[in-house]
Amino acid sequence: MCGIVGAVAQRNVQGILLEGLKRLEYRGYDSAGMAVPGRDGRLERRRALGKVAALEEALVAAPLAGHSGIAHTRWATHGRPSEENAHPHQSGERLALVHNGIIENHEALKAELEAEGYAFSSETDTEAMAHLIAREAQGGDLLAAVQRVLARLDGAYALGVVHVDEPGVVIGARQGSPLVVGVGIEEAFLASDPLALLQVTDRFIYLEEGDVVRLSGAGRIEIFDAGGDAVERPVQTFEHGDGAASKGGYRHFMLKEIHEQPAVIAAALEGRLGDRSVLVESFGPEAEALFGEVRQIHLVACGTSYHAGMVARYWLERYAGVPVQVEVASEFRYRRVVVPEGTLFVTLSQSGETADTLAALRFAKRLGYLGSLAICNVPGSSLVRESDLTLMTQAGPEIGVASTKAFTTQLTALMLLTLALGRVRGQDADEQATLVEALRQLPARVGEVLALDPAVEALSAAFAEKHHALFLGRGPEFPVALEGALKLKEISYIHAEAYPAGELKHGPLALVDAEMPVIAVAPNDALLDKLKSNLQEVRARGGELFVFADEGVALEDGEGIRVLRLPKVEEALAPILYTVPLQLLSYHVAVLKGTDVDQPRNLAKSVTVE
Repeated sequence: MCGIVGAVAQRNVQGILLEGLKRLEYRGYDSAGMAVPGRDGRLERRRALGKVAALEEALVAAPLAGHSGIAHTRWATHGRPSEENAHPHQSGERLALVHNGIIENHEALKAELEAEGYAFSSETDTEAMAHLIAREAQGGDLLAAVQRVLARLDGAYALGVVHVDEPGVVIGARQGSPLVVGVGIEEAFLASDPLALLQVTDRFIYLEEGDVVRLSGAGRIEIFDAGGDAVERPVQTFEHGDGAASKGGYRHFMLKEIHEQPAVIAAALEGRLGDRSVLVESFGPEAEALFGEVRQIHLVACGTSYHAGMVARYWLERYAGVPVQVEVASEFRYRRVVVPEGTLFVTLSQSGETADTLAALRFAKRLGYLGSLAICNVPGSSLVRESDLTLMTQAGPEIGVASTKAFTTQLTALMLLTLALGRVRGQDADEQATLVEALRQLPARVGEVLALDPAVEALSAAFAEKHHALFLGRGPEFPVALEGALKLKEISYIHAEAYPAGELKHGPLALVDAEMPVIAVAPNDALLDKLKSNLQEVRARGGELFVFADEGVALEDGEGIRVLRLPKVEEALAPILYTVPLQLLSYHVAVLKGTDVDQPRNLAKSVTVE
């Protein structure tokens, strides 16, 4: 969940590394640092507690100069946020290392090194690797030293290493954490994410599990697989423009990404809809045959993606007639899983590098599933490469830590999956055609909801002084309520919970009073009358209601109830539409409370550690 940048260039690398860190700050912002083997044969390092801006100030006061270097922005796992725990970590004055991931056997390695007289100055699991590599490199050949040490590590890592004895060299390695190589003009770069390097290149090599790479002068790139053999990896051109990493006039990335949703939903649909049905072949040439054998689905994800999977369960069972089990990825592989014949394994991940989801896929491959499908936003990611079928969500880079457009494009992709399976399994053709037409209209409907932003902002004032909130929904709107509660707690730090509205009387009703705002989503569906009865239960206890309702629903503003009307939408697609005002509400509440919207405390964007 930390961000790594490395460079070997024909110019001073400080500016390249610093700009890369700024673009990776969504991955971690507890501390930041940079190390450069200087032209005078000395290793120089700068570190700072806090965001990248603090490191930038340190570099203004004491600049670095060199043609190679590494840099890092941290999200703490081992050891509190502090300058001592910030990366890069050094071994003596000759070697520096940056690391993303967790080394599970670091305590045993540390004990071994301490017995040999090595002194540790941090609380991290990373410093042991720096000392180990420095010890192995005493005879020369930094690459070989790194390879020998990697064989002793248990856990996940992406690494960048420099040594004063090889000043024009950066060594990188990955196992369980993402790392890409940027291909420049007689220059070469490393990063956790292509976004970090778009200012210098749009060509990338996505390293595979176990790969080690050596970057050296004139842009030379040498890659070795886990067995130590030299290999070639394809060079890919990045699909999104450099502007994706800028705010584009918006106050925050989150607000920009909320307002991008009509465009990215349209992109997710592009080329995947026929006149009256979904194009099954958009899932790959083998999809139609595989889908014809599907009898059950196990869907595995984390966080926001898990909520998307919960919505999809309603769709897949109703429209495709396939039973679905939705699993939290971090729990999935720690129990004995029964895999019925004909079960498709589906994973959801924005980054394609989510550690728990990726581990679940690898675990599932040993269990006899029919096949695997990844719904993901990042081409070339581990999840995409290791799955049988893939469907890219086309959301583009998402910088804000709280997921918005990634969630709605995942839902869009899951509806495409529902209709593709339904078509193969004989879904009523008219029903499919109705849903396909509704999907075509969806970007416009989302745009209409975004036009309600001022009205949502006005509602947000009622939450600024609150400490708790309750979200309610029924049927497929219950996961939408869960997502709304997650967004509010993530960025405003208001404690929020979500329940199926029918569960109020089974406990949560005890929490309801005038200080507990209750937010409900009320599309005009078969469960509307049930929901309205639940809302009366809230009003009878003095609760204050905020209802996002279909324009045709008979609910009016009154004492203790405020209603915001949403445009009519096909019932199946209501979860996508009703997500948007909850995102806006959370955003405006967070702005009123003065929190860091794009980089909420204690969180990071891409969760690449378990």
